[in-house]
Amino acid sequence: MNPLPPNPSELPPTSTNPWNDTPHLQVRTVFISDLHLGTPECQAVALLDFLKKVECECLILIGDIVDGWQLQRRWHWPQSHNDVVQKILRKARKGTRVVLVPGNHDEFARRYAGHSFGGIEITEDHIHHTIDGKRLWVLHGDLFDGVIQCANWLAHVGDRLYEFTLRLNRHLNSIRARMGLPYWSLSRYLKFKVKRAVSFISDFELAVVREARKRNVHGVVCGHIHHAELREIDGFIYANDGDWVESLTALVEHQDGKLEIIEWSKLNQPAVKLS
Repeated sequence: MNPLPPNPSELPPTSTNPWNDTPHLQVRTVFISDLHLGTPECQAVALLDFLKKVECECLILIGDIVDGWQLQRRWHWPQSHNDVVQKILRKARKGTRVVLVPGNHDEFARRYAGHSFGGIEITEDHIHHTIDGKRLWVLHGDLFDGVIQCANWLAHVGDRLYEFTLRLNRHLNSIRARMGLPYWSLSRYLKFKVKRAVSFISDFELAVVREARKRNVHGVVCGHIHHAELREIDGFIYANDGDWVESLTALVEHQDGKLEIIEWSKLNQPAVKLS
């Protein structure tokens, strides 16, 4: 198995990033979510590159893969988004187990739970068994978002504000790319600066773990809040695979059962291009 490349910040100044010289990374499982295909903010070019360079036995898509909310407002589907879908379908045809757990933005897929299309299994949630015997409850996480559950109209308003921030971020990074600077997420920066956003993330994590405790599992893997995290909370594994709009992250399970967050924007320099 090819090892994960080290964080570029940890490499000696004279070293090059070995990821660029490695054609494939072989892992047991890849978890990705919040791709938001169908929006200008989806970083489909980077995502496709990641999918080409990673080989896995199981690919688990944890919701908001296609953004039905924005597609209803405005159609946006460039070739790069189609290429991502075709790449996922090709992986399924070649033997990779592909599981889709829908989220709130692609909730239309929940009506097909229990069915399989193009080799992709659709399910409300999923129990993943790691190779070292751990049981991980996999879900998108929107069921633990009080705004979506209690005031769905407010969630749509927030989605439009978020879309505006991402559009501003896209123009900002176009300027940064021309200056030779790496990708930087404005919305991610604001989340860490706004006290209520930090509190929401913490409350979300605790709520998910409390529910996982009732389900006789060792941990939980989710998405939804666009904040990659891997840690223990009260003895339970909490893993959030982040997103492919802001953080460009994935969670992987290695062949020995070890879990790790991959942050693609740091591993794949220079700056990631927006689709």
